[in-house]
Formats: sequence, C-alpha cells, structure tokens
Amino acid sequence: MTFTDKGKNFPMLLLAIDTSGKNGSIALAQARQRATDRSADHNDVRVIETVLLAGGTFSAQLVPQIAALLSSHGFTKHDIGAFAVASGPGSFTGLRIGLAVVKALAEILSKPIASVSLLEVCVFASGAHGKVMAALDAGRTDVYVGEYDVPLNRAQVLQELILSRGEFLSRATGWTLATPDSALAAESLAAGVAVSTLAPISAADVARLGWLKIQAGETVQPDQLEANYIRRTDAEMLERIGS
Repeated sequence: MTFTDKGKNFPMLLLAIDTSGKNGSIALAQARQRATDRSADHNDVRVIETVLLAGGTFSAQLVPQIAALLSSHGFTKHDIGAFAVASGPGSFTGLRIGLAVVKALAEILSKPIASVSLLEVCVFASGAHGKVMAALDAGRTDVYVGEYDVPLNRAQVLQELILSRGEFLSRATGWTLATPDSALAAESLAAGVAVSTLAPISAADVARLGWLKIQAGETVQPDQLEANYIRRTDAEMLERIGS
C-alpha cells in the first residue's frame, strides 16, 4: 500500500513505541525511502498521530491504544510495515512491556524492528555534529550518558554508561550536550558546557531515528530484541554503598 502527501510517496507505515519513562507514547507514521542514507532527513517521516500513555497503565492500555490508533486512521495491524521501539535506558517494567508487545506483533506480522536507544534519539533530535553527549536523568542522583561521534546525520556510539551527577558534569566538558531534562541542562550550562535543550522525547522521535536504522538495514528479529538498561555493575553498587 502506498500513501501520498502533497505528491510525495510515503510507502511504509511505521509504528513506534516508547514506554521507557513514567509516561509513554505511541506514534503512527508514514515513511519514504530515498536513494541514499546520506540524503535521508526528518522530512522522510510524516507523523500521523502521537498518542500519550499514562504511567502505570502500559500493560492494560498499550495494545488497545495501538488498535484504536490504527482504526481511527483506517488501518489494521496488517498495514504496518515496520516497528521502531525505545529499548532503553529507562524503567525496567515499562521497557519490558513495550518490548514484549513489539516482539509479539513483529513475530505475527513478520516485520522488521528498529531497536532505538533514547540517548541516540536525543543526539539525532538535537541536530548537533561532532562530539555530542546525550544525558537523561537516571534517578538517585545518577545520569544516563551516551557519548557519540556525529559526522553527518548518523551517530556513531562511543559508549553509553551511567554516572553520578558529579561525574557527569566533569565528563561533559568539551562536549555538546543534548538533553530534554531542564535540570541537567541548567547544571551543565552553569558548568560552562554547550547545551542543546530538547523538547520531551516521544515515540515520534523514536519513529524518525528508527526509520533511518531501518533504511540502513539495522534491524533485529523479535528474538533478538532486548532492553538496554545501562545499569551499574555489582562492584560499582557495592562501592557506592560502602562509601
């Protein structure tokens, strides 16, 4: 099935899910493929609608909300061409629910899955190039950190890790920071770090980066889809408790 918008072809229906945080979202989008990955950009994904999910209701509401979203735009699950899902970091329970639903649907429909790091989503959404660091609040005074080299519109991950607030601020010097967290942005600016402050990340952002990965062949099978928790090692936890 081919969808059109103002004369442009959007041949793929993409379903994106983010259940990584206290609240979540689902995005239904149309996507088109260009001749090369180099020419791909945000305009290759047309978000039809994003539906917000209230925290604590993911297990009960995710599947019904997906069905309602598809139906409201005249689609069924059989029209979905691919999936993009936030694989972490974030809530253990939330991520498990989102990944389980995507695994089940992709298995039934035999469709590809783009597994997307929220840290990389931050980098992509910022549009920054060079040495870019993404940061998300990990709770308990910790920060999820991703370090990326971004030559063009694709990010090469150098490492993703979890740091204390102090470790993060010390390490961020010399990087361009991309974060949707206003507190982290303010602390970083005060420390002299260049900051790109983002709007809250949603499934629409996951869809845009997911489509780039799908075009590049960076997809996984349902049995390969895993959560990216980025948690501290047991040795690090024991060290913190003892300090």
